[in-house]
Amino acid sequence: MIDVNFEYNDVKASGDLEQFATEKLNKLTDKYEFIVRADVYFKLENTPTNETGKISEIKISVPGSNLFADSSKENFKMSFADAIDKVKRQLEKRKDKMQAHH
Repeated sequence: MIDVNFEYNDVKASGDLEQFATEKLNKLTDKYEFIVRADVYFKLENTPTNETGKISEIKISVPGSNLFADSSKENFKMSFADAIDKVKRQLEKRKDKMQAHH
């Protein structure tokens, strides 16, 4: 279980969204135990189409430098899932680097 901080920018807080995000983040911490905490930002942006504009940003605190990913999709669950995939790739690279130093 990691410390997760949620922030909303022009978006109403959502328990459902937080639960969804927390479950995804907990799966990450099961695999990458070096994660210290996560900051999650949900924001709205005016975009020309309905396919984007719901932005999820994830900042993951790990030893060394923090990891960051964001995504803009038609809903927050989709953008969060996309951002999680981006963070996963960064975590995999970080894990490989950490193992290379041992």
